[in-house]
Amino acid sequence: MPRQSSTAPDRGDHDGQAAQGGAGTGPQRRATVVDVARLAGVSTATVSRVMNRNYPVAEATRERVEEAMRELGYVVNAHARALAGVSGRTVGIIVNELIDPFYAYIARGVEREATDGGRLCLVCCTQGDPRRELAFIELMHERRADAVVLVGGSVEDRAYKAELARRARDLDAGGSKLVLCGRPSLGHDAPTVGVEYDNEGGAFAITDHLIAQGHEQILYLGGPPGLSTNRDRLAGYRRALELRGIDRDPELEQPGAFGRAWGQRRMTELLREGPRFSAVFAANDIVAAGAAEALEDAGLRIPHDMSLVGYDDIPVAQELRPRLTTVRIPLEEMGRQAVRVALGSGDEDEWRAGNTGTLRLGTHIVVRDSVAPYSGGGAGNGVGGSGGAGRRRRG
Repeated sequence: MPRQSSTAPDRGDHDGQAAQGGAGTGPQRRATVVDVARLAGVSTATVSRVMNRNYPVAEATRERVEEAMRELGYVVNAHARALAGVSGRTVGIIVNELIDPFYAYIARGVEREATDGGRLCLVCCTQGDPRRELAFIELMHERRADAVVLVGGSVEDRAYKAELARRARDLDAGGSKLVLCGRPSLGHDAPTVGVEYDNEGGAFAITDHLIAQGHEQILYLGGPPGLSTNRDRLAGYRRALELRGIDRDPELEQPGAFGRAWGQRRMTELLREGPRFSAVFAANDIVAAGAAEALEDAGLRIPHDMSLVGYDDIPVAQELRPRLTTVRIPLEEMGRQAVRVALGSGDEDEWRAGNTGTLRLGTHIVVRDSVAPYSGGGAGNGVGGSGGAGRRRRG
């Protein structure tokens, strides 16, 4: 279920709350819109317009209403109104796992942009279950959310994609928008908007950076096979090798998971076999942290014995020693832009790709301390393995 504020609306007042009466007078009744309207000498509709600022109100009238609210101690409770379903001023965000920094920073951007617009942000975690994802979208539709932001990559599944497109149409018919954040389009028939980043370009750039340092035997480590995020990163890795005239070695492509434990375990296994690589491109920074642990356990130094890079530029990249060279994604900005493309902010047209309804944000390499020039002497800069025989440069 979505993680919701503990603030709950009073059964008799979905719009605000105020304490009336002095200490020792017993239970305190909350002021209502009717109380404010009576004191200000206006209708309840006028009070609502003043609070929501969604309709022109004469300045003198606005001042009377605001003065009545102050006198009664009335406070607009937007969270309670949204949770009660009497207001559409809500933005939903659906993520795989909230404690993963990739999702957490995007969620923070969504929440801050929603709050800046006077909206409540509801966060839902799917734990990787597509059925929960669809159920949460339906729940946000029932709550009349202004936008539903769906974050992260997806696995190609035609039935699921068709069901997601149907829900996008339902949202659109109700005046809401499904926002695909870091996720492929559902096709022209699905009324969605999106925010993406240059995922493949970032992978190309970081691979090319390693090649420029003399590394040709580069291990690609981690990332679920079939997940759109990983497919793009692997495509960028392959494109860099191809353009540099380096033969692709399928054995140096080791997809798996995006977790630290997996990175540590798989890297340990590969090192036991004898490394045929001098550099590691971890599919994200968390995998890189696991790989770094395995390298340390094996007595290998980064970058003297093995160069290592990651992807995302989350805090662990600077906490590792040596600090990790990686690809930076503007995660929080993606979250902010996801709300803006759905609800409008006035500046989105400068970013939106033509005829796609999707914004594309750039990525760039952050060079730190985990890469050194290849020093020769075989794989791993002279550490074990089969030396340089495993790769060939074409041409």
